[in-house]
Amino acid sequence: MSEAVKISSQTGAVSPMIPVLVCALAIFLLSVMDAAMKTLVIAIGVYNTVLWRSMLATVVAGAGWSAGPRSQPTVSVLRLHALRAAVICIVLLSFFWGLARLPLAEAIGLSFVAPLFALFLAALLLGERIRRQAIWASMAGIAGVAIIMAGQFGQESYSQDALLGTAAVLMSTMFYGYNLVLARQQALLAKPIEIMFFQSLAIAIVLGCAAPWLAVALPTNLWLPLAGVTVLSLSGQFLMTWSYARAEAQYLIPTEYSAFIWAIALGWFFFGEAAAWTTLAGASLIVAGCLIAARANPKLAEPIEAAI
Repeated sequence: MSEAVKISSQTGAVSPMIPVLVCALAIFLLSVMDAAMKTLVIAIGVYNTVLWRSMLATVVAGAGWSAGPRSQPTVSVLRLHALRAAVICIVLLSFFWGLARLPLAEAIGLSFVAPLFALFLAALLLGERIRRQAIWASMAGIAGVAIIMAGQFGQESYSQDALLGTAAVLMSTMFYGYNLVLARQQALLAKPIEIMFFQSLAIAIVLGCAAPWLAVALPTNLWLPLAGVTVLSLSGQFLMTWSYARAEAQYLIPTEYSAFIWAIALGWFFFGEAAAWTTLAGASLIVAGCLIAARANPKLAEPIEAAI
């Protein structure tokens, strides 16, 4: 990590306690958003849910970007915004498609593998050295995924949908690992509100290309839930960005794994889902692996919640 990033990450923070609490609040908001998104995806499908959310987010983030001091992004920055948005499209569609077919806690637990992919992609794309911690972390993560999948096969109610959902979530984590690498480059070139606006706009444009064939009008009774999801998503992203600008990642990363606890509670409360012991054990191994990975490269060890 460069000295400039180190200095900026600590700007304005006397103690990490406030950023930690703000980050915990962000994780809670994003966890509630996940539960609400699962309801919407079941109701109208993943494409239309993400399409309408991105359009609404574009309007909200665009208003915030227009209201404050801003500068026009260069062509190279716009190209980076577009590339990351295309990757995020794959992340969102695959993650929420899988989320609709898996218990909430299981999907969130599997999503924590993303930082492990990011470490190896950073080595491949940025020339970073793969350290011993990353290898041990990956072994723990793979073991955790294997335990969760073994639990699926051991259930009497096992279905092919669950296996496909698992594959979709794991695919989203691979692309999210690449997204983390892009996010590091993006954060050095643009402010958070600009990133949120152009990312939402680019996602809306990419998904809008298929609108003549796939889009459906949003039922009137779902506009309020969609607005709530959008507010939760943007608020969570903003608070998390604020936290990472004021405290070192080593303080914040452990807080982010509280998402798994919220996923268990929300899955049980809204969907009657009980977390299997295999899900608990597998997610614990994955989290342990990510905490090991955080020591190798803290800025590439953020869970998937930060982007969705």
